[in-house]
Amino acid sequence: MCGIVGYVGKNAAQDFLISGLKRLEYRGYDSAGIVTLSENGDATLLRAKGKIANLEDKLSNNKRNDKIGIGHTRWATHGEPSEANAHPHQAGKIFLVHNGIIENYKELKEHLTEHEFKSQTDTEVLAALVNSFYKDGKYPLVNAVVQALKLTKGTYGIAVVTTDNPNEIVVARSGSPLVIGVGHGETMLASDAAALVGHTKQAIYLNDGEVAVITRDNVVIKTLNAEPVSAKVEEIETNLAAIQKGGYEHFLLKEIMEQPESLAETLRGRINEKEGTVRLGGPGLSQEQLRKVKHLVIVGCGTAYHAGLMAGYYIEQFTPEITVESVIASEYRYKNAYIPKDSVALIVSQSGETADTLACLREIKKQGIPTIGIVNAIGSTIAREVDGGTYVHVGPEISVASTKAFTSQVVAMVMFGLTIAQAKGARSGILKPYIDELIKLPAAIRETLDEASEAVRKIAQKYASLEHAIYLGRDTAYPAAMEGALKLKEISYVDANAYAFGELKHGPLALVDERFFEVALLPKGELFDKAISNLQEVLARGGQVIAITNVRDFEMPVRDVIVIKDTIKHFAPLLMNLVMQLIAYYVTVAKGYDVDQPRNLAKSVTVE
Repeated sequence: MCGIVGYVGKNAAQDFLISGLKRLEYRGYDSAGIVTLSENGDATLLRAKGKIANLEDKLSNNKRNDKIGIGHTRWATHGEPSEANAHPHQAGKIFLVHNGIIENYKELKEHLTEHEFKSQTDTEVLAALVNSFYKDGKYPLVNAVVQALKLTKGTYGIAVVTTDNPNEIVVARSGSPLVIGVGHGETMLASDAAALVGHTKQAIYLNDGEVAVITRDNVVIKTLNAEPVSAKVEEIETNLAAIQKGGYEHFLLKEIMEQPESLAETLRGRINEKEGTVRLGGPGLSQEQLRKVKHLVIVGCGTAYHAGLMAGYYIEQFTPEITVESVIASEYRYKNAYIPKDSVALIVSQSGETADTLACLREIKKQGIPTIGIVNAIGSTIAREVDGGTYVHVGPEISVASTKAFTSQVVAMVMFGLTIAQAKGARSGILKPYIDELIKLPAAIRETLDEASEAVRKIAQKYASLEHAIYLGRDTAYPAAMEGALKLKEISYVDANAYAFGELKHGPLALVDERFFEVALLPKGELFDKAISNLQEVLARGGQVIAITNVRDFEMPVRDVIVIKDTIKHFAPLLMNLVMQLIAYYVTVAKGYDVDQPRNLAKSVTVE
């Protein structure tokens, strides 16, 4: 969602704020703004609709050497994208930036009659509320912020400054992440550690219900109830190279191509090749606890949900006495769902901040069910609140569309399933083929990417003018088809939908005509012949089919075919997913759309 940055120190705040906001562009936004304060309390407020480049144009005529400031990129919720609705918002001597949603802003606004509102946002209401307690400096800023937040319902990550004290920033969070970077003679703030990389390696991750007063040399943290909090300084593991394009035209292509390395990091130290076993220390479950597991609930949104669906197919293959339920977090959080005894919940989120997934985690914990996080972002809220976890270690994903995280999420969950199977005494002959393929998978991914990329680029150009697509698969290839369709629709805006092959006759077959193209996933296996029969139905109705298969002698009269190596059997749909990622990428490039920042979307969804 939106991005927050802040700075107080010895250098020019404007420089850090602009560079930090640029680092957060991948989160999605429609306007941007910064405010800095001079030593005598003069404020320089700059806001612009659209890209940060528009803000930079304004900055060129308003350069200041101020040493403190806050900035924001906004993704519209309340009010259209406009300069008036952009942050920071001002109320009296208060300037405030905010991520999240204030649910009771209308009720609060009714009582703030002394403030003349200039925007449609809930954030300006919060700024006015803080100012009503601040009363021109008669009340300390941090106390005013705390009193305002006690009346607030919703989610927030905020940073607040006042012209009365150009030496401190007050920050607070509840449901929206904030990271404080600790430097030498300077302190920084961001909603994502990516904005801090290259400036400091030391960070403090603020927890829900905490408020901090930041100065250039100090950070004081308390709860909303004024209880002192001992700040834990952690090391930021991301390096500068990881958040740069590295010679690629787009972050998305870079991240697709990084998957051999990112998956190798996910697997590193977790498979004993000699013994043919998997070992995960993070989940923290004993062998006895693993043996008792009978039911898995996998919770995720979007790509993470698809990863859970695919992993569930695999886990049920080698652990048949376990049932796996993959659920959409935004729906599951409102269900009166009974979770059976001897269950474990896998909480899947790339960012570790997904609002609906986090809400499910908290509800599941109330039932006493062990929770295991499958998370990429170290130090994220979900990573801190689960009972145990497995980091996927894929490095930063800058492009809004998730790619390398999906591959590693599937594999991480499969490995957790394998640890359950091992604890239950599954024969090594059943598990060994899966473990052997996991070991080979990074090399197979590299081979697939190297061999398929140019062919996919040429094929994608044929279909770039079409506005509809159907993705088809069976068994483990079905959730892969769902993920492939999601990738295409979210970056190319093609109306892409996925169906299980066997569902064609129950409605989707009516869609097949010259306006559509179809992507058919056809891995070797027991259901291959059945999928071919379903494919015949599409071809008989003039379907324009791209077939992706690992069958070397594939002879169906499809329009285009992409054949991948057959060295990987069980996890072939993961290799096919690489091809679909490339299809989405090259179709989008051919259409001339913004690959990394698709319209209306944000990378980290921290509001409901």
